[in-house]
Amino acid sequence: MLSDRLKHRLVKDRAMTSITLRIPVDVVESMKAIAPQRGFVGYQTLLKSYLSEGLRRDEAQFSSGQKARLIEALKKHGVSDEVLQAAEREAA
Repeated sequence: MLSDRLKHRLVKDRAMTSITLRIPVDVVESMKAIAPQRGFVGYQTLLKSYLSEGLRRDEAQFSSGQKARLIEALKKHGVSDEVLQAAEREAA
């Protein structure tokens, strides 16, 4: 099941903003060379892909950390492992 956040990211006509980044010339040249090898038309699309991959990884990491803290807190309040496991199965 897709999270609401991920569903929102899959919408094609999302609001966009422009930003300015200072990136070393050699890095941009490397991205220009790699972009077509990864199937991208230009380096900016490759850069967006890199940002998205890193963001998804970090969100998953921090989300799982919050989940673990929630489970530990529920255990401290007397919620049984059986109930926690059943809830986890239902949520998956």
